[in-house]
Amino acid sequence: MKWWQKTAAFELYPKSFLDTTGSGTGDLKGIIRKLDYLASLGIGIVWITPVFRSPMVDNGYDVADYYSIDPSYGTMEDMDELFAEAKKRNIRIVLDLVYNHTSEQNAWFIESRRDRTNPKADWYIWRDAKEDGSAPTNWRGIFGGSAWTWCEERKQYYLHTFAEQQPDLNWANPEVRQELYRIANFWIDKGAGGFRVDAISYVRKPDVFKDGEPDGEDGMVSVHDMTANTPGILEYLYEFRQNVSEGKDIFTVSEANGVKANELKYWVGEHGAFDMLFEFSHVNLEFKGVETWCKPDPWKLADLKKALRDSQEATKDNGWYPIFFENHDKPRSISHYFPEDADKNAAAKVIGTVLYTLRGTPFLYQGQELGYDNFKWDSIDCYNDISSYGQYEFALQEGLSEEEAMACVHRFSRDNSRTPMQWDDSPNAGFTSGTPWLPVHEGYRTENAEAEEKDPSSVLNWYRALASLRAEETVLTDGSFTELFEDDPYLYAFRRKNGDAELITIVNFSGNTVKYGLAEESDCDVLLSSFPHETGVMKPYESCVIKKR
Repeated sequence: MKWWQKTAAFELYPKSFLDTTGSGTGDLKGIIRKLDYLASLGIGIVWITPVFRSPMVDNGYDVADYYSIDPSYGTMEDMDELFAEAKKRNIRIVLDLVYNHTSEQNAWFIESRRDRTNPKADWYIWRDAKEDGSAPTNWRGIFGGSAWTWCEERKQYYLHTFAEQQPDLNWANPEVRQELYRIANFWIDKGAGGFRVDAISYVRKPDVFKDGEPDGEDGMVSVHDMTANTPGILEYLYEFRQNVSEGKDIFTVSEANGVKANELKYWVGEHGAFDMLFEFSHVNLEFKGVETWCKPDPWKLADLKKALRDSQEATKDNGWYPIFFENHDKPRSISHYFPEDADKNAAAKVIGTVLYTLRGTPFLYQGQELGYDNFKWDSIDCYNDISSYGQYEFALQEGLSEEEAMACVHRFSRDNSRTPMQWDDSPNAGFTSGTPWLPVHEGYRTENAEAEEKDPSSVLNWYRALASLRAEETVLTDGSFTELFEDDPYLYAFRRKNGDAELITIVNFSGNTVKYGLAEESDCDVLLSSFPHETGVMKPYESCVIKKR
């Protein structure tokens, strides 16, 4: 097995992690200061979201210069120190490559927009207006509004899958691809242990751009439906692997929304483009197609179980699965998968138990190990997340009231996962001595690392126990996966087995006491349980891991 299959990963949002200067924004030195904290969670991989120079319209996912560190985070010397200090603790730093688009302030785009004949004229997606002067197609951007913006200098529109300040790169131009590969190799030479590749499913555009069937009252169709995973995309991605990761001791994990479980074999594994791939079926249960916050679909535990089962099956013999339930773009898992009246600590332990005992590499998101949930701010003006504004406006266009539109934002806003880390109960939760860029979660006085360190029953210490269990029981890394109680509407259970070694995980996603039948349990020992475990019975929101003698 590879090193990245035997450890756990931690996604870190630098802007919200720890501020050492009083600026109100987290920085690289803050990450260095907390490396021992991360190591205590069994972390061997730290994925940091983009820290490249950026105007921060989308918190770093609009890159102005891939070869430099944004001053708000520190310096290149700070990055070199982070690589070195992490290595001392056997932690690899994984960088976030934003390769579908750049910032409009990137030098490439500044040159490209100047005219139609300059050396970078074809580095982005440009199209003429329709005869009436309107946008080339009726595509709606992921963040709302048209996916096209007019450029007066060129007298053309440019495509942006996300915000208008994030013009899409033209991957059909081989010069663009080669420059992106040079960037990746620059960071490998610096010491990067690998890459998470952002929004990669959008890089291959259709050969012909045309209008789509409108999916809302605005007469538009989501750009996702028109461009995601366009045939031919894998040719680009195989080329990426050949030029970046092949023959090197790194790993790559891609964000590829819309890739189905039965397609994973083409994307990951021995002959795939990446080592792992984040697919979103289990975290997008409310959205059967486009992620439209005001139009969620109902879901049941059976849907979650099937999504996880399909992904496990798809990577059983080929590839590897990155297990995750939270990231910087999603709501907190407690609020996502459980009712408001659920025992928050117990619910957090349910998610953690599945995360650390499923087959694959666990990806923990900052604050998840402390049991954070969503929050509710009264006004849309309180939010920083650009997508929250777009989804709010779309909800109003669809006829929802302001109160209903805000309920959608409360439920799905990306700011839910971006509030500053809560280190202690001092002002601003110990995150900063200044004014935080985003308000601290109101629960910080009790839900903070310092308080949870001292509480043996805390979510933090549960995660540490899980990390120890994963390190001790190799069956959790190299064992097979078999689901149990597949039809049970409340319990999620599975067996991990390798030779004579056998562990069974059982968690209760409901507030009901649930009885079950498991013949071999009489020949098992309880390794971990969030409540005193009774054979054949799971208490509300109980988590349990047992081992066959």
